[in-house]
Amino acid sequence: MTRGEKVIAFIERYCRVPEGKMVGKPLRLLDFQKRFILEVYDNPAVTSRAYLSMARKNGKTALIAALVLAHVVGPEARLNSQIISGARSREQAALVFKLAHKMVMLSPELSKIARCVESQKTIVGLAMNVEYKAISAEASTAHGLSPVLAILDEVGQVKGDQDSFVEAIVTSQGAYDDAMLFAISTQAASDGDLFSKWIDEGMLGGSKRTVCHVYTAPEECDVLDRGAWEAANPALGVFRSLPELEAAAARAAAAPGEENSFRWLNLNQRIQGDSPFVSKSLWNENKGAIAEDFAGYEVFAGLDLSSVSDLTALVEVARIDGIWNAKSNFWLPKVGLAEKSQKDRVPYDIWASQEYLNTTPGRSIEPEYIAELLMERHRKAPYRKIAFDSWGWEHLKPWLKKAGFTDDELDGDNAIFEKFGQGFRSMSPALKTLESLLLNNKLLHGGHPVLTMCAGNAMVQSDPAGNRKLVKGERHRRIDGMVALAMAVAVAEASMPSNVKSFWEVA
Repeated sequence: MTRGEKVIAFIERYCRVPEGKMVGKPLRLLDFQKRFILEVYDNPAVTSRAYLSMARKNGKTALIAALVLAHVVGPEARLNSQIISGARSREQAALVFKLAHKMVMLSPELSKIARCVESQKTIVGLAMNVEYKAISAEASTAHGLSPVLAILDEVGQVKGDQDSFVEAIVTSQGAYDDAMLFAISTQAASDGDLFSKWIDEGMLGGSKRTVCHVYTAPEECDVLDRGAWEAANPALGVFRSLPELEAAAARAAAAPGEENSFRWLNLNQRIQGDSPFVSKSLWNENKGAIAEDFAGYEVFAGLDLSSVSDLTALVEVARIDGIWNAKSNFWLPKVGLAEKSQKDRVPYDIWASQEYLNTTPGRSIEPEYIAELLMERHRKAPYRKIAFDSWGWEHLKPWLKKAGFTDDELDGDNAIFEKFGQGFRSMSPALKTLESLLLNNKLLHGGHPVLTMCAGNAMVQSDPAGNRKLVKGERHRRIDGMVALAMAVAVAEASMPSNVKSFWEVA
């Protein structure tokens, strides 16, 4: 048997499926995994670097775990050597260890010759005294190591062409002439990112000691092209669920804000994770006139507080005749408004003269002013819920109480103020709700120019799990109004009765 054949035989003989519906069954490598292993380990030039890139959920982490064990207690074990797997986050690093640990525990043979230390994310091969350790960029543990094998998980998340964590791992292998570095990941976002440069060099064949396998969809393919799915997902129908991929593609085809994320994560294309949340044409489809008075309707709001001199936004929504109406309110300090207009290249001063933008006295937005205005509006059309970013809340809260809001309204069982996180977990479902309303023409925003500016600036950033949040396209761009609108529709949806079929459709 060749070196590569021995690695394949070890994995299929001793490694078990660590979790899922096939848990405990012998691990059977797919053809694309076998091809990769054979090319890496049977390379006449002796492989120093191996890159494998494919869409997510194609058994990447399980393959890493199996390769780790082949070097810890299998045919690649080397006396007193060190193996590491590295990931950008503690959670991802722990996942590789967890799968390797489960494989050991499920195997009667491996469990006798490997000792796992969960607290240290370490596995020791007892026969050859090989130590494997999972490390993360967050833990600063890459220095002082000397691994004969290093496996980088999701190195495609590195932005730019340099990374101190990766550099520490690469330089730590200098003690060996035949050390190997594996990078197994979805593609990076742009050509200038580290993993993209590695792949491009590998595909050009500059070094015979580099093995590079990339599974990606054609650049101009349609998101519904099944051939493109197969090109980027070599484990489609096995590790990668076809029904789930079909559903994700349908969402991407229907929602432009999700297309870039789908292409990056599911088609393994080099696509920036940031993409426009809403197109100009779709936004304009929803700019019909809104009701002037929300009195008599349930009112929900999103409040995006700013620093003392930046844009503060309050967006209120009410469901009127089956359509959600969004009323926008914005504030900036009056002093320095012209200079800020010039700096941001936005006509704040003109909008203020047209009463689309409220100005506050002085050089800062005082919390007292916002509190009194909220109480004034609450008396006219009582708020059911006001979602807010916790930033600045402690400064605003005393003034809300002074303005007339009760302790129960602020913090009690009947609180109308609700903290709303700005990260992926909270914003992703909020954006899904807002996007659905816009796509179905169930939200009117009146074409408010400040809100429209925020909509044009709002980009969507995706994480590897496909969750989304709003980010600025450029540093000086303002998106406060869209953040407030997303929070408003999110708390409105959460307050809908259980007998409502959907956010806009009454049973």
